[in-house]
Amino acid sequence: MILKYLKPFIFQIFIIVVLTFGQVIADLLLPNYMAHIVDVGIVHNDIAFILRVGGIMLLVSLGGVICAVCSGFFASRTALAVGKNLRSSLFSHITRYSLAEFDQLGTASLITRTTNDVQQIQTSTFMILRMMLRAPVMCIGAIVMAIHKDRGLSLILLAILPIIIVLILVVSRKAMPLFRSMQRKLDKLNMVLRENLVGIRIIRAFSRVGYEKRRFAAANEDLTRTAVLVNRIMAVLGPSMMLSMNLLTIGVVWFASFRIDAGSLQIGDMMAFIQYAMQIFMSLMMLTMMFVMLPRAMASAERIREVFSLQPEVVDTTNPVSFAGKKGHVIFRNVTFRYHNAENPAVNNVSFTASPGETVAVIGGTGSGKSSLLNLILRYYDAESGEILVDGTDIRRVTQENLRERIGYVPQHAVLFSGTINDNIRIGKQDATDEEIHYACTVAQASDFIGQMPDGYRTQVAQGGTNLSGGQKQRLSIARAMVRKPDIYVFDDSFSALDFKTDSRLRAALRDETRTSTVIIVAQRVSSIMNADKILVMDKGAIIGEGTHQQLLQANEVYREIVLSQLSEEEIV
Repeated sequence: MILKYLKPFIFQIFIIVVLTFGQVIADLLLPNYMAHIVDVGIVHNDIAFILRVGGIMLLVSLGGVICAVCSGFFASRTALAVGKNLRSSLFSHITRYSLAEFDQLGTASLITRTTNDVQQIQTSTFMILRMMLRAPVMCIGAIVMAIHKDRGLSLILLAILPIIIVLILVVSRKAMPLFRSMQRKLDKLNMVLRENLVGIRIIRAFSRVGYEKRRFAAANEDLTRTAVLVNRIMAVLGPSMMLSMNLLTIGVVWFASFRIDAGSLQIGDMMAFIQYAMQIFMSLMMLTMMFVMLPRAMASAERIREVFSLQPEVVDTTNPVSFAGKKGHVIFRNVTFRYHNAENPAVNNVSFTASPGETVAVIGGTGSGKSSLLNLILRYYDAESGEILVDGTDIRRVTQENLRERIGYVPQHAVLFSGTINDNIRIGKQDATDEEIHYACTVAQASDFIGQMPDGYRTQVAQGGTNLSGGQKQRLSIARAMVRKPDIYVFDDSFSALDFKTDSRLRAALRDETRTSTVIIVAQRVSSIMNADKILVMDKGAIIGEGTHQQLLQANEVYREIVLSQLSEEEIV
């Protein structure tokens, strides 16, 4: 997966490879020059030779530093670009998800995968570009140079290197599942934190702060235990490498002393051999760092791959058609829908018609399928069977964008974004003029409270609309739908936070404004739908009654019970 995002940077990677080889060559040459200075310059007290070779060493060191700096620069740029492109691709893919995919993965997990997991990939990409090539080339080059200096001393390396390699493999094998577990537990921690931040008012209102603290502490402790365990395992590598390096140095000095005493080895060559041995171990240390990071990066890559492999269920057809004309005629024909892993359908064999100029209301108990019905009109989910027609065209044959352009949707829970009031209403129509915004707010009964604000329509709305009341947020949501002047209005219990006086004025204004449009309303209040042209009564996902208020009051027991629970006998009459 990472290779796909590295392809656009092939030229930069080639430059990094060249610079890395230059840095490695410089590092391998320096011990050899040092050996010449010790064995020739210092032994024979040849100052000119020392200065000449020392000058060459300085030039080689300078070249190595330049290569290292340039390699780090290009590696960091490439890694950051990979992270940026990966985040963009993830975000783009997630925005294509239907609600079913969000239900399956969860919001908290998607946030973690888009931020923390991508950060792991980005950091690992940098480490790979800087160390994954340099470490093995340096290791092989140092081994060759060490053997060239003295074959006998090289046998010490052969005794220690296999032990180190086996240790690295064993530790990595044990750490890999723990890193995967850490990311899952980080998901849970993010979920608990997000729930606490979003629901802080409820938590405080019901004095659940202590409970939530314990809940967060439990998730935090669970993550900490796993992190401590994996770090303990990985911590074995560092001291083991240092111990092996020191033992090797002792062994080289011990055995080299006999060879120097016999005259078969010079002091400079021994010093060079020790430096090559250190380079071998430094290469292994770099590989160890890679093995520390790669398991977690691989776990993150697998989690990101899961996001990309999960394809949205609701997709546009390959040969979309366009709606014929501008009407807003909605027809449900034997539509059945069930959520994932649900035993019973949320919508069961539903059929009805909503025509332009007609107001269709949907009422029923909690869990009767009212909101699911609206989600199907918006095509947030696809029906299991049956068909939904808009202007005679099956909504699965048109693009989602084309379908939703014809719908003005007001959700059950009003959602506002940070920005001004104007910005929030222009979400409904990006090129809306100030006059259109003011008119939509007037119809939605929002112009009065907006006019009382210090900055009017330029008043800043806090994230989530926390600086507005529930009724104010609902009216702005209605204005956002009104400004686009759609063919179909969909109101999902959008008047619940309004007082009866405002509700009455708003419904009167809406009747005049939506005279030529199709209006579909889900409501809990009977008073909000009494004047609807058609009322659908739902129970357990099915329509068990259809008609006007008076017809249903006489013929439908469920509707009568709902009415009697809300209105007095005098109001009913």
